[in-house]
Amino acid sequence: MTAHAVTAPALLASAATQHRGLTVALFTVFVLVTLGITVWAGRQTRDATDFYAGGRSFTGFQNGLAISGDYMSAASFLGIAGAIALFGYDGFLYSVGFLVAWLVALLLVAEPLRNSGRYTMADVLAFRMRQRPVRTAAGISTIVVSVFYLLAQMVGAGSLVALLLGVTGDAPKQWTIVAVGALMVLYVTVGGMKGTTWVQIVKAVLLIAGTLLLTVLVLAKYHFNPSALLGAASEASGKGSAFLEPGLKYGATGTTKLDFLSLALALVLGTAGLPHILVRFYTVPTARAARTSVLWAIGIIGGFYLMTLALGFGAAALVGPDAIKASNPAGNTAAPLLAQEVGGGAGSTGGAVLLAVISAVAFATILAVVAGLTLASSASFAHDLWANVVRRGRAGEKEEVGVARIAAVVIGAVAILLAIFADKLNAAALVALAFAVAASANLPTLLYSLFWKRFTTAGAVCSVYGGLAVSVLLVVFSPVVSGRPTSLVPGADFAWFPLENPGLVSIPAGFLLGWLGTLLSKETADPAKYAELEVRSLTGLGAH
Repeated sequence: MTAHAVTAPALLASAATQHRGLTVALFTVFVLVTLGITVWAGRQTRDATDFYAGGRSFTGFQNGLAISGDYMSAASFLGIAGAIALFGYDGFLYSVGFLVAWLVALLLVAEPLRNSGRYTMADVLAFRMRQRPVRTAAGISTIVVSVFYLLAQMVGAGSLVALLLGVTGDAPKQWTIVAVGALMVLYVTVGGMKGTTWVQIVKAVLLIAGTLLLTVLVLAKYHFNPSALLGAASEASGKGSAFLEPGLKYGATGTTKLDFLSLALALVLGTAGLPHILVRFYTVPTARAARTSVLWAIGIIGGFYLMTLALGFGAAALVGPDAIKASNPAGNTAAPLLAQEVGGGAGSTGGAVLLAVISAVAFATILAVVAGLTLASSASFAHDLWANVVRRGRAGEKEEVGVARIAAVVIGAVAILLAIFADKLNAAALVALAFAVAASANLPTLLYSLFWKRFTTAGAVCSVYGGLAVSVLLVVFSPVVSGRPTSLVPGADFAWFPLENPGLVSIPAGFLLGWLGTLLSKETADPAKYAELEVRSLTGLGAH
């Protein structure tokens, strides 16, 4: 195991050098195909509805595939496989949380949101409240959540290309992050929602096909006997039976058990507050299509997360935790390393081909998700902050779309700068932080607005800003940012909040602050406006 760990990076560098042409060719083909789709979609984009919502022209199945493409991110493919390979049962909890979260989105959010809004989450909040304060709060929250999520994708991209090219320095990773950022900005500014949606559909099909291929190859190694695979993984892990039991990561102390509870809350409640997922419900023509798209997404995503078991335990058994950590301490390269192993091993043509294919799929995953995130945040800036707050509703559609394109460039630049400093963090852990912020700031406001008659503008503002401030503050003073070798700032230690994920504190705080803000404010909610929103959210009457 130790020898394997020591030689893994060298073998990878050798394989990457021998077959770099193939890898570059696969990347180039995918980028050219998706750019072609983007240019085609850009020619079909005539107004704001086309740019923000794809002309509401996608079917439930197409949108379900696109949602899957948006949701199954680099964190899912790279981060979860790595978490399972390093922590066994506890790593799989990410998969469970990400999947169960869709029930909240299906039962509480998908249909009312499609019926009540137009382009962004803030459309729902502003329906029965004062426009400017609510749209300002929602716009800021959307951008913060999107930037957290973008960080995870950029980190995954850096790890992936460093692995493929066999490089160890920081400069190649940084240039990779810059390239990914430039491509995502191009997708959004040229193709809008139509282009982004088709890129996500293509990527979802590629990701499911690649994951299925890896799963079959891993199970074939153990004669399609899952018990044999699990036994080999527990033996290779060096942890024995503890690798297959709860507690390896989240059971050693009281703090880690609380961390698990915090993570679970963030994962299960975060999806229904993620801006780039919420805007997907506006791309279908009816509320029924919105429900159908979520059902398709649950099926596709559920199948994918089941296969992450084979990827994670397969990587533990066939590659080994030491070799994975030698390549990337956070485990982000477990899936590509597994692809190389089942393809024939380091140095073999089959191994290099499969490594290149799976890495190209992961790269496609990153490009599609960052495009969706950038679109959601730039749309919120243009539609909520610029058109309705700065211009007070006087901006034309052409001006609004132009501002959205400029915002995409700025947000992309910010994400690139931040990602350069975050390359040592696990991609799945970074996404979990985005989920916590979304569940703390966006979800309470959205649910209160849809289901609580007394909810006021003051309550909405308190909920969004309060949930956002508490979650971001706790992240800044958590071990994710300082105090550990794998922290964002490893040389410093100003962490006083013991949990890696703030959800256990910040999510209840978001709900509590929304309730207190409503009760303590002197304003009174308009019952007629609430009744109108209720009818629209349930029936779709008057929906755009």
